[in-house]
Amino acid sequence: MVRPEKLAALKERMEALGICEQDLEESFVRGSGHGGQKVNKTNNCVYLKHLPTGIAVKCHVDRSRELNRFLARRELCDAVEQAQTGQCAARARVIQRMRRQKDRRRRRRSIHPNSSADSV
Repeated sequence: MVRPEKLAALKERMEALGICEQDLEESFVRGSGHGGQKVNKTNNCVYLKHLPTGIAVKCHVDRSRELNRFLARRELCDAVEQAQTGQCAARARVIQRMRRQKDRRRRRRSIHPNSSADSV
């Protein structure tokens, strides 16, 4: 279940990007991948298309339709933002965090290059 604060923040972000609920075409389809009977019998994968831009996303992260609807809208916001500005702020933050983590790991390895060999 998605918290009301997160729903409100998503709604504000959609308004800021100029995405209206009327401009969205939403359908529920069967998902794919692991899950067996639950995946094969339920339509909880969300297909969301923004009609003015033609951007479409498909989300089947969770078994919950409500959560998939929220995540699909968030992915759509990222895609529209990337189309408008050339890059997505949320994706840029994730990439920046990964780079910092890799830098920390690289520094640790350079300080203790044979630490894993000593423990054997």
